[in-house]
Amino acid sequence: MARTKKRPEAAVRKTLEPLRERCMFCGGRLWTNYHNYRTVSTLEGLVHLTLKIRRCQNPLCEHFHRPYRPEEEGSFALPEGEFGLDVIALVGALRYAEHRSVPEIHKELLHRKVLVCERTVTNLLDRYDELVALSLANDRRLQEITGEQGRVILAIDGLQPDVGHEVLWVLRDCISGEVLLARSMLSATEKDLKRLIWRVKKALKVSIMGVISDGQTSIRNAVAKALPGVPHQLCHFHYLREAAKPVYEADRHAKKELKKRVRGVRPIERGIEGRTDAEAEAARGYCLAVRSSITDDGRPPLAASGLKLHERLSAINDSLERVAEKRGSRRSLRA
Repeated sequence: MARTKKRPEAAVRKTLEPLRERCMFCGGRLWTNYHNYRTVSTLEGLVHLTLKIRRCQNPLCEHFHRPYRPEEEGSFALPEGEFGLDVIALVGALRYAEHRSVPEIHKELLHRKVLVCERTVTNLLDRYDELVALSLANDRRLQEITGEQGRVILAIDGLQPDVGHEVLWVLRDCISGEVLLARSMLSATEKDLKRLIWRVKKALKVSIMGVISDGQTSIRNAVAKALPGVPHQLCHFHYLREAAKPVYEADRHAKKELKKRVRGVRPIERGIEGRTDAEAEAARGYCLAVRSSITDDGRPPLAASGLKLHERLSAINDSLERVAEKRGSRRSLRA
């Protein structure tokens, strides 16, 4: 989106120049040929950069007049980018760590005095995803991380957003928690998964001591052929989920029956509309508590939503009984 008004003046001004003084191809001296100017939006405010560009002046050099830009420029922003790397990192953290929406991220950036439109937030998210993808593809970084621990426990799992869409396959090291490889594939055949495992095995300099996955047949066959002799354990969560199925079904049925008993909240709310007395405010509070308890689901198999709903409704009922007892005692005193 085109900018509709002029940017404010940058609070910070910096001049950057290349550290290299001689051409890396012919050894000739590099002379400052011209200047470039950039204004970068960071979390600390606007930064105006003056970039000294050097060029090789040797006509016989194959890189004659090739521009050498300051190395420090890359620590501020991506090429041709208007926003600093710290802004991109914040956008990624808000989206994936705190699960905020694009409008919420846009509001947070404005609160931090970063002037940006909502559409640009989406573009910054794309840049963040690209940087993460490049980081995951850096074999040297992964070799350094896994080399310190001396071994890898490989976890394999696939995530399909919707039926018919590509499946995102993630191969992760359970010890360090690092993602070793992530690929989106339309198919999940034994041959495709075996190729992914080989790719990770080739990139690592340490041994894969074990594999954890669900019980999918293609995964089990791919692991058996790509990593012969390596122990393959099925995920504890899948074991627990299968074992808890009868309890989950009973809990779900109990929650359904409890919801039927508290469907009279809306008529009560209609009856106290327009009232501002203390009794009406208290009734609204109880109605809100009932609605919150109904919509707050648990995460099976570790959290039973039916039992959670029963506990919350019981607490609300006990509170109502205490209020009724107090009102009764006051009436008896008045009598």
